[in-house]
Amino acid sequence: MKKNINIAIIGLGNIGSRLYKEIISKKKDIGLKTNTNINIIAISAKNIKKKRSFKFRKSIFFKNPLDITKNSKVDIVIELIGSSDGISKKVVESALKNKKHVITANKALISKHGDNLTYIAEKNRVNLEFEAAVGGGMPVLRTIKDGLATNKINKVVGILNGTSNYILTQMQKTKKTFKNVLKEAQKLGFAEPNPKFDLDGSDVLAKIRILSSLSFNKKISKNICLKNGIESIELKDIDMAEKLDLRVKLLGITEIINNKLFERVHPCLIKKDSYIANIDGVMNAVILEGYPVGESVLQGEGAGPGPTSSALMSDLLSILRGNIKFPFGIPSTKRKKIISYDKNLHSNSLYLRFEVKDKPGVLSQITKQLATYKISIERLIQTPDHKMKRASIVIITHKAKELNSSKCLKSFKSNKNVLKLPTLIRLF
Repeated sequence: MKKNINIAIIGLGNIGSRLYKEIISKKKDIGLKTNTNINIIAISAKNIKKKRSFKFRKSIFFKNPLDITKNSKVDIVIELIGSSDGISKKVVESALKNKKHVITANKALISKHGDNLTYIAEKNRVNLEFEAAVGGGMPVLRTIKDGLATNKINKVVGILNGTSNYILTQMQKTKKTFKNVLKEAQKLGFAEPNPKFDLDGSDVLAKIRILSSLSFNKKISKNICLKNGIESIELKDIDMAEKLDLRVKLLGITEIINNKLFERVHPCLIKKDSYIANIDGVMNAVILEGYPVGESVLQGEGAGPGPTSSALMSDLLSILRGNIKFPFGIPSTKRKKIISYDKNLHSNSLYLRFEVKDKPGVLSQITKQLATYKISIERLIQTPDHKMKRASIVIITHKAKELNSSKCLKSFKSNKNVLKLPTLIRLF
C-alpha cells in the first residue's frame, strides 16, 4: 500500500516553478522509487497573478505562507524564498515546530541560523534538508554525510560560485574587461542584476561555513574570515597569469590547522595544468581531502533551475524513503564550537601588481617597503607605458605572513608615486 504524502512549495520563482513541474511530471517515477503517492496541496508566492509556465488550482494557493506551515495536511514544506531572515526564517522555523519536514536551497539561512534550525528539527524528529544550498546539482553535502561518513575530512577546496567563475573564464578567453563580461553575464542570466554577493565572496563564504560544519562535525562558525572577491581583478592580471602559466580562480577553502578552523575565500593563482584551474564557465567543483579515502573530487553545474531542482528532488526522495537524519550528520549536542585559526599567522606567496608613475627611484621605494615588512621578492616584471608616463610592476613574492602583507599594502596609500592600491592575489 502506497503512503500518501502532501507537499507544499513556498516561493515560485525560476527554481520553484521548475520544481513544481518536475514533481508533477515525475510523480509515477517518484512513487515507484519510494512507494509513496505524492501530491502538491499548497503553494505560496508574492503574487498569484504573475504569469507562470504552469497551471495550478487557485484553491491550493495561500497568500500567507505561514498558514501552510500550520496546516495539518501538509507533510513536507519546500522553502524557496531566499534571504537569511524575515519570512524565510519564520517559514522554516514554523514548519519544523509543527513537525513538518523541510527542504530548502537557502544557503544564507542555513549558514546563519543552521544550528538553531537543526536543534528544532531534531527535537521534533523531522528532517531539515539543504543539499541545494551548496554546489547546485553537485551532491557534495550528501557525499560528506553518507558516502564519506566514516572518513576524517581535514580540508575542503572548492570553486563554489558560477557567476564569478564564468566572469574569470570569459575574461581569460575573450580578453574583454571585467565590466563588459559582467554585463554579458547579466544578459545571459548568469549574474543577478545586483551581483554583489556573488562577486565579493559572500555567497562562497556562506557555502564554506556549511561545508566546514558538516565536514568537521562542528557548530557553524561565526568567525570573521579572510574574504576577498573578484572585483579588483583586471584584464592585466588575467594576461599576466597566462604568461606565468597560471590561472585566476575564486576559491573557498576550509581546513583544520592545529585543531583550529581556518576558513577563507579569495582569488587564487593556480598552476594552469592543475585540475581546479580547468573548471570553467558556470561549473563548480569541490576537492575533499580525508582519511582513509584520500582525495575525492566532485564537479557539476553550480546554479540555475535545472541543477538546483535536481538537488531538491534528491532531498525529497531521501525524506520519502523514510530516512530521519541529523541535518549535519551527527546530533546537535555532539557538535561543538571550534576555535578560529588566526588568519594573520597564515603565510602565502603573493602576486602583487603596482600601477606607478614611470620615473626613477619608484621601484626601489617599493622593494624597500616590501623588505621593511619582511616580504622577499622571487620574481619581478616591469611593463612601462611611456606614452602615459606610467608603469605596471608585477612582483611574485616568497611566502609572507598575512599580517605583514596587509600592513605593507596599506602603507602604499601615502606614496604619491603609487597610483592606486596594489592588487594582491594569493598563489595556491
